[in-house]
Amino acid sequence: MRENKNTELPFYLIKKGKSLRLVKVILIVIAFLVVLFPEDSSAQSRKVENMPSYDYSKYHFGFILAINQMYFTIKPIENLHLTMFDSIAAKEINADSAMIYSILGAPTTGFTVGIVSNLRLGDFFDLRFIPSLSFGERYIDYRFLKWRDGEPTIVDQRKNIPSTFIELPLQIKYKSKRLNNFRAYLLGGVNTRIDLASQAKKKKDAGVVQVKLNKADVYGEIGVGFDFYFEWFKFGTEIKMSYGLSDILKHEDNIYTDGIEKMSSKIFQLTFTFE
Repeated sequence: MRENKNTELPFYLIKKGKSLRLVKVILIVIAFLVVLFPEDSSAQSRKVENMPSYDYSKYHFGFILAINQMYFTIKPIENLHLTMFDSIAAKEINADSAMIYSILGAPTTGFTVGIVSNLRLGDFFDLRFIPSLSFGERYIDYRFLKWRDGEPTIVDQRKNIPSTFIELPLQIKYKSKRLNNFRAYLLGGVNTRIDLASQAKKKKDAGVVQVKLNKADVYGEIGVGFDFYFEWFKFGTEIKMSYGLSDILKHEDNIYTDGIEKMSSKIFQLTFTFE
């Protein structure tokens, strides 16, 4: 339960990390390089092409290994810093009443493995299906101002949320013209992720309040990468961003979820492909 209270308290706005901004800048620069990459270059000497007929096959397969970082994009409720939560909502922090100063998401590094299925659509387009299994964990850091027996106290609380995703991404890959044993590409698509670690259907625990996520979500994806052709296989490296399209938070009657209007998922992934 909560009610608005006209008490002015400082509220720390949620800031995007410098690392996120750096990744986005790198992606933009690489994207421009891919688009502007010349189809031919007289300055580059011609070399013997490895696997010259590889890209003309209708189908080919492979696997991926990837490092991921899972983030939350958190939208607090309006007038969060003016909202008072009663003793029922704030039971876990042992408060008669409480207010939220800030809600911040923090990522950790995880990993992904998957199988590549590639269908050739033309000289410059492929359709790719890459069923994968991803592991990761995210944190939500809360800062409360609580009152207990009339005494105010600042309390920091962290909730960890692990995820194990079954991923079913379907992507369109747009390739540049091959130059010797190198090719750049852009990709975009959608990805359905099913969280096997979701506790959305688990009953409430009277002792410990868990922040729960809905089990399934659909993501829009965009990325850039480079393929390198070796004598016996093709190696690729790409960086990809995934943005969840829905609110994944299960809203329950407690201080951890009632302060959030919407929470969506965002995932950055560095992938190495072997085909």
